[in-house]
Amino acid sequence: MKKIDKLCRLSWQHRRILLYAFVIINAIRLSLWLFSFGVIRQQLKKIMSAWTCSLQTQKVAILFIVQAVTIVANYSPGTVKCLVRALTTQLLLNRYRYPHGLHIGVTKNDGQELEAHAWIEYRGQVIVGELSNLDQFQTLAVGGVKI
Repeated sequence: MKKIDKLCRLSWQHRRILLYAFVIINAIRLSLWLFSFGVIRQQLKKIMSAWTCSLQTQKVAILFIVQAVTIVANYSPGTVKCLVRALTTQLLLNRYRYPHGLHIGVTKNDGQELEAHAWIEYRGQVIVGELSNLDQFQTLAVGGVKI
């Protein structure tokens, strides 16, 4: 009941961000299951472009965007992978016009198997996808919004 009370006390704008995060996370999860990553990236670019061109939006704290993605990911069934969290955060940061960088990197683990990880940086700090061994990952792709 306390969680419902907290939700009810949020402003309409914060509830909308939680709803955006819920829809985006689940749409990306389904899309990754159905389509190639290249197709998904093209569609996300179109969405980000449309959102950027839309009416002026009120600023929302980056901390709340990150918290919204974390909350929705924690309450979603199954495991929400780092790529889904990073892409969801990227869309929301783009929506509210925050400059950021999406990083996708790879490394080999102790068993010499390839591992991949995705994270978001804002002003030189990792805000989504922080790992203690993040510096071991070779960045393959960097994308984001430069404002």
